[in-house]
Amino acid sequence: MSYLDNIRTFVRVYDLGNMSAAARDQRISPAVASARISQLEGHLGVRLFQRTTRRLSPTEQGRIFYGGACAVLEAVETAEAEIGNVTENPRGRLHVAAPLGLGRRLIAPHVPDFAAQYPLVDIRLRLSDRVLDLTAEGLDIAFFLGQPADSSLKIRKIADCPRVLCASPAYLAARGHPRSGAEIERGQHNCLNLRFPGATEFQWTLVTPEGPRRFDVRGRFESDDGDVLTRWALDGAGIALKPVFEVADHLASGALVAVCAETPPQPIQMGCLYTHRRHQDPKARLFMDFASARIAAVVGG
Repeated sequence: MSYLDNIRTFVRVYDLGNMSAAARDQRISPAVASARISQLEGHLGVRLFQRTTRRLSPTEQGRIFYGGACAVLEAVETAEAEIGNVTENPRGRLHVAAPLGLGRRLIAPHVPDFAAQYPLVDIRLRLSDRVLDLTAEGLDIAFFLGQPADSSLKIRKIADCPRVLCASPAYLAARGHPRSGAEIERGQHNCLNLRFPGATEFQWTLVTPEGPRRFDVRGRFESDDGDVLTRWALDGAGIALKPVFEVADHLASGALVAVCAETPPQPIQMGCLYTHRRHQDPKARLFMDFASARIAAVVGG
């Protein structure tokens, strides 16, 4: 096993606090991760972690070594980036995250084209609608919809993404076709909400003649997967607030119908997050340029 691989595994175990989670992150087995840590401890002659059946915590020596280990990995990444700049042939792994709908429809289909242009770059794409921590989860770039809370990260705006309130014809025939946010409130419609731990949006903001206005919404169903909300809307379960690009085909076919068309939802910001040092990495810059151009071509920009 290479010493550098051992250091990488140590840093991920330290960051995640769990051997199995670090092994999944590194795409190795827990046994291999444990062997790498043991080999590193043998080389250094110290114990880096205290292990019990329930938890794993760094020793004092482990905390000291962590700072130097991060510096070593950063120096290697910087050297690789400098080579990429000189040779115009970037290399290495790029860890990218995106919300489910955005990732499935606007990023994943283009990854093979990017890989064909830059064959020495390996893409690791993680899709999730929950809020991700770039540093803790070892991510290089995270695409997003909305307003990120972490001000320490750099933001590259891609587009203002139009959104739509939509429901199936069957639902509207049974429950009525609301023309405004006030009608949604008064009509006690079943609003399908995207919710996950830490979610703060409990209202829908619509663009009215008087300007943006928030409306309280209620619903019996919630999910942390935006595609589940689309499925429920198609099945006639309620009204969903969706980015237009996610439901454009259903709107075109008539399977979903826009409601409150005269007071549509406020567009949502779409962009990507990265740390300052990642902007110096040519493969990160190239992927942001590549994906942003294709996303903007679909949603506008």
